[in-house]
Amino acid sequence: MDWVKNSVIYNIYPIGFCGAPKENDGKLEYRLNKIYDWIDNFKNLSINALVFNPVFESKRHGYDTTDYYKIDCRLGDNDSFKEICDTLHKNGIRVILDGVFNHVGRNFFAFKDVQKNRENSQYCSWFQGLNFGGNTHYNDGFWYEGWANHYDLVKLNLKNPDVCDHLINAVKMWIREFDIDGLRLDAADCIDLDFFKRLRNECQSLKPDFWLYGEITNGDYNRWANDEVLNSVTNYECYKGLYSSHNDHNYFEIAHSLERQFGNYGIYKNIYTFNFVDNHDVNRIASSLNNQNHLNNVHTLLYTMPGVPSLYYGSEWAIKGKRSNHSDYELRPCLDIDNIPEPNYELYNHLCKLGKIRRSLQALKYGEFKNINIKNEQLVYMRKSNEQTVYVALNLSDNPANVEFNVEGKGFLTDLLNDNEKFEANGYISIPMLPCSSRILVMNDGNFEIDLHNEAEKPEEIKIEKSSNNIPQDVKPLPVRLGKYRHFKGKEYKVIGIAKHSETGEEMVVYEALYDNNSLWVRPKKMFEEVIEKDGKKVRRFEYID
Repeated sequence: MDWVKNSVIYNIYPIGFCGAPKENDGKLEYRLNKIYDWIDNFKNLSINALVFNPVFESKRHGYDTTDYYKIDCRLGDNDSFKEICDTLHKNGIRVILDGVFNHVGRNFFAFKDVQKNRENSQYCSWFQGLNFGGNTHYNDGFWYEGWANHYDLVKLNLKNPDVCDHLINAVKMWIREFDIDGLRLDAADCIDLDFFKRLRNECQSLKPDFWLYGEITNGDYNRWANDEVLNSVTNYECYKGLYSSHNDHNYFEIAHSLERQFGNYGIYKNIYTFNFVDNHDVNRIASSLNNQNHLNNVHTLLYTMPGVPSLYYGSEWAIKGKRSNHSDYELRPCLDIDNIPEPNYELYNHLCKLGKIRRSLQALKYGEFKNINIKNEQLVYMRKSNEQTVYVALNLSDNPANVEFNVEGKGFLTDLLNDNEKFEANGYISIPMLPCSSRILVMNDGNFEIDLHNEAEKPEEIKIEKSSNNIPQDVKPLPVRLGKYRHFKGKEYKVIGIAKHSETGEEMVVYEALYDNNSLWVRPKKMFEEVIEKDGKKVRRFEYID
């Protein structure tokens, strides 16, 4: 599908992203409306598609669905989500939802009926392995199959036409009423292929370019991604190689996987895989890498290999997080776009460039793949379409290196990642590379370049005024005091104290967010008091209101 090949995808786990309660308290809160504040960030990164992990009503983490036809009340309601979808579409951003169709939560209406009416329930055939002669630790007085032996996740019987009707009718509602553009299929390797075939036919009869990709952690991707079943799958094979090849200083690992999948005899040449370096189930890339200086190279690989790249929310700033004690909550934090903790702006700006480059180059979107030169610490590969040839060069060493390789034809190589630096090529070339660096080199006649200098230096930075000279009296910096403040973007906070940095002695403002479960933040006092310029007018970063 052409729109997928032209996409850079952004993946959000809404319950964590919004700071929703871990247990559904039944209270309606429009937390997902915070997505509006992030649209400028998406545009900086050239994001044009969002994957929302579960948004359907559930009891806990979203994968224990209780109602496929309703937005989780912790996030909002159907009307508010319809407005979100409409706004995203108007901004050129497509919407992909997480279809959790392998299992449901114990509060799902049909399972509740089985609990109440036992053998007399009309829904007994909706569930796998139901046995009224057994029991589980929930002591229902009957046994059923739980996904991966998790009995809070009741496995559905997708051979039952009524179950399939219930699920597919829900998807058709989300297409008709919300104009969603695709689905991520959770635990796709556990789901009946006939269900996927019917799902694809019915979805694409309503929306021909509707995209379906499955969560596949191992196995032959061709079984699920083909002309009859799904359009794509998650590329877990390359996910591992993308970070471990850097940790082990062994580019042969990722080069082998790319050749196996997409080379001249690649087994997945016909699959446009969903590529990623982290998500809501695995450690964040900044925690997986031994050397943070490798972050840029990992993402250069992600954006230039065959398939569509996906960013997991917060990882554009190198947010860290690891699974612990079988808990995924550290991977799924609540983030405020105005208060990203310890953001890595070098990575952010690198990703801004990569997004523009990928969406500009036909060879990266459509081209074939070929390894050119592989060494432990250097790698060069080619992406080639009918119209364009691109060479990607990487050096993961802590030392400078000259990368040598053969070039098809004569002309110039223009490095889009590094200020359109040009190298004359005549069949063979040797290019100097800095430590832990990458180049994206376009073969051309010497006149090709792309302007990448209009990316935001920081998502929040808006011409900060360094002096109070010529500032009107009513917007001069004012000393901070305890009380309620409004940030220049509209959100309200309460200053609760002034602290000192333990190492530098710098004064820091301690304040709590009044919109986000009273989460606490700190910011340098000088920065808190600053006057900035917004829309041509000078305003205080934080305005005292009470």
